Amino acid sequence: MKRSLSFLICFMVLLFWSSCRKDFEFSPSTGELRFERDTVYLDTIFADIGSSTYTLKVYNRSDDDIVIPTIQLEHGTSSFYRLNVDGSTGSDNVIGTAQEGRFFEDVEILAEDSLFIFIETTYNTASDPIPSDEFLYTDRILFDSGNNQQDVDLVTLVKDAIFIYPNRDENTGIIETLTFDVDGDGTPDETTLQGRFLEDDELTFTNEKPYVIYGYAGVDAGKTLTMEAGTRVHFHANSGIIVTDGGSLNINGTLSTDQEALENEVILEGDRLEPIFEDVPGQWGTIWLFNGSENNTINYTTIKNATIGVLSEGDQAASNDKLTITNSQIYNSSGFGILGRATSILAENVVINNSGQSSFAGTFGGKYNFTHCTIANYWNSSFRQFPALLLNDFIVDENNTVFTNDLTAANFNNCIIYGNDNPEFLLEDQGSVFNYRFTNCLLRLNPNLFNTGNYQIDDPMFYDGNVFNVDPDFEDPFENLMHIGEDSGANGLGSAIFASQVPFDILNVSRATSPDAGAYESVVFDED
Repeated sequence: MKRSLSFLICFMVLLFWSSCRKDFEFSPSTGELRFERDTVYLDTIFADIGSSTYTLKVYNRSDDDIVIPTIQLEHGTSSFYRLNVDGSTGSDNVIGTAQEGRFFEDVEILAEDSLFIFIETTYNTASDPIPSDEFLYTDRILFDSGNNQQDVDLVTLVKDAIFIYPNRDENTGIIETLTFDVDGDGTPDETTLQGRFLEDDELTFTNEKPYVIYGYAGVDAGKTLTMEAGTRVHFHANSGIIVTDGGSLNINGTLSTDQEALENEVILEGDRLEPIFEDVPGQWGTIWLFNGSENNTINYTTIKNATIGVLSEGDQAASNDKLTITNSQIYNSSGFGILGRATSILAENVVINNSGQSSFAGTFGGKYNFTHCTIANYWNSSFRQFPALLLNDFIVDENNTVFTNDLTAANFNNCIIYGNDNPEFLLEDQGSVFNYRFTNCLLRLNPNLFNTGNYQIDDPMFYDGNVFNVDPDFEDPFENLMHIGEDSGANGLGSAIFASQVPFDILNVSRATSPDAGAYESVVFDED
């Protein structure tokens, strides 16, 4: 009896207390909301590709709990923006309709509290063709109506693009994969690489519109993919270009007058345009020069944020180098900047930096000639296993069997090979032909390795005119600013013989007198 009476008294007190609380009485909004900002700028997107999610915080600064009768997009169901208000995509009666993410009713905010609005956009060209190559798309979020109406502007830059993507089977949903001769037996092999071969009318990329590639764009036998100066190519995740047996890639950038805009350079990067993704490694796959591809050239090109910038396989004995790369930069590769496997590469005025493994790796032998190149690695995103430069003459298969192949040449002339680890070059051989030579280079090498194994730095057959462990005085290697200053250990280090072969640096500065090592001639940095 006493227990029941106590329960009844507690219940009545609670009921009375609750009925007296004004916290549960929501008053209509009176147009006094406060906003984190009056305009939300969603960064540049490509048409038909969704944006990242952006946030807007809405504040109730009053002492009363309020209810906002409506929150909606001004363009209504035709808007290309989508909202999520504190976890809700819209009123119950519109979920799954055109109103979803565009119209909300009776949104409550407690006194001195706030709510989050999450904003995304996708400009759909199927329902509304893009009016120009680049334009601002806008809308407004409307809070309440009539005299109490408040608004926040939404703005995003939309770019038109040329999209290249594999076909999808309408019945099965299976995405097309590339089929080509993988093992060199003359018979096409099915692969798991999603993608398709480029048609003849797709084999010239121009600077008129950017290109967005989903999957791997293949270059077939007898075909050449040409990229003209100023071309911009953006790759989705797990995408890239593969040049198969008998195909070629010619990237024909030219010197830019504006070194920030790089208007004439060809730029290959990921398809996320938001600033937060500007330097994120591993956003896409690779430029894959498959065994049998030939006469590939890359000039004045920036390759950034790939898994492997360039993967070149096979053909080390070809009459012409399989890859000639000049005046180019490769940054922020989550694996390797350039990975060669039993291949042949000629490189001049090339800068490679910030790679999760090696910036350049010549593996399983091959033939490599690098002149006036800066091969650096200041990777600081995670532990890396390998130095900036790796050379070896072997591979190990899944059964732990070692196969060797001759390193017929690996010549580094007037180069900088440096980084934030020590040593920054590794030479591993298994007893086959292993020919390498460093001439007039700035090298980072642990002094404990001097004159041991492949590091006989006093032997002119392998090392001649080099300088070790002197600061290259890079402008800011962690930000990929690889110019060298007047205090650089590379100043005046270059051999005039090799400088005459590459008489201008990557910025077209003459090397006629006292050439420096590396891709850049030295400059005087601004004090600030």
